[in-house]
Amino acid sequence: MVRYFLILEGRVQGVGFRFYAQSNALKYSLTGFVRNMPNGTVELEVQGTENNLQKFISVIREGNRFINVTDFSKKEVSLIQDEKKFRVIY
Repeated sequence: MVRYFLILEGRVQGVGFRFYAQSNALKYSLTGFVRNMPNGTVELEVQGTENNLQKFISVIREGNRFINVTDFSKKEVSLIQDEKKFRVIY
């Protein structure tokens, strides 16, 4: 298990990005959270197996016809034990 903190930039607010991230986190059995930031970026913390995390990151970086990620950063952070779900924080 590993946990990453991600910051994504681009067209990531007002385009359903948080729901997109949540649905893909569920698809890959990941836990964590996603939230919009006042500066227009989106922050995520996501935890799971390395393989599933890499698949998730690839999918969210690719986006869809509305979402366009132009830049992102990733750093490994401490695991949160007993976390059960992936949440959208408002």
